[in-house]
Amino acid sequence: MGAHGRTLPGGLQAIRVALDTTPLLQTRAGTARYVRGLLGHLDVPVEQVSFPATSRLRTVAADTLWYPRLRPRGVDLLHCPTFRGPFASKVPLVVTVHDLAVLRHPAWFNGWTRRYSRLAVPRVVASASRILAVSAFTARELVELLAVPEERIRVVPNAVEDVFGPDGAAAEGDYALAVGTLEPRKNLERIAAAVDGELRVVGARGWGGVTPPANVTWLGEVDDAELARLYRGARCLVYASLYEGYGIPVAEALACGCPVVTSRGSAMEEVAGDAAVYVDPFDVASIREGIERVQPVEPRRPAGWHEVAARTQAVYEELVA
Repeated sequence: MGAHGRTLPGGLQAIRVALDTTPLLQTRAGTARYVRGLLGHLDVPVEQVSFPATSRLRTVAADTLWYPRLRPRGVDLLHCPTFRGPFASKVPLVVTVHDLAVLRHPAWFNGWTRRYSRLAVPRVVASASRILAVSAFTARELVELLAVPEERIRVVPNAVEDVFGPDGAAAEGDYALAVGTLEPRKNLERIAAAVDGELRVVGARGWGGVTPPANVTWLGEVDDAELARLYRGARCLVYASLYEGYGIPVAEALACGCPVVTSRGSAMEEVAGDAAVYVDPFDVASIREGIERVQPVEPRRPAGWHEVAARTQAVYEELVA
């Protein structure tokens, strides 16, 4: 293995990995959960590299100046947990792709993100030695939209934190729950129109002019313990998103024993299997009918982050031998 890792019993050396932790400074949503999960369970030395992309200007600086020139020293491998990364790397590069919504539906994003992604995403993906796709759906998108050879893709699904389980306090009230950043693809307007009664929404303010409809109780961002409490108390999670690469809230809800209504023909079918009610996300009547059909479900625990980290580490070992 690489010369920079610590020595293990038997004379083997651990791979020393540089992991981009910039998402931890930007969000509490899916990519941040992914990074935290890896940091807590990878069994190799990890050097954290990051840029304080905490404003629009700093994000542009990261995209144009920092990521294209990202060259961490003294490591065997670089792992970028989103498709933001260098256009060329001196060490093997692993890139995780959560979804390709910005290429499939660019109108949902702001002008800078559209322009950056059209230029940079194909270059970053092309420079990667391996690409981790969080679902078979995302793997197919990589092949179709970017012509990535299948042999460079490994499907490693997400996990959920231990706090998401059936045991614990449940929020009071008779309500449906929606979880996600306020952005166009989350389909909040149709979901709100489909819910009879109270709809509670958890998620940060996003982009695209999406604001909570008048009949919504918007809770903003909450910590995981409170989110688990909301899942346990909800009539159902309504996750009728127009596009997702995985759908972590679906996995979290099912782990808590919360019934799920979600989008037919999407990556969420991989997450929920036969445990969810599937609807047409473009049809308010279909969403409403799906909500009416929900039944109690048995808690369904997905793989833990230790398994995600182990499978990720196996990909590292493919590249550094």
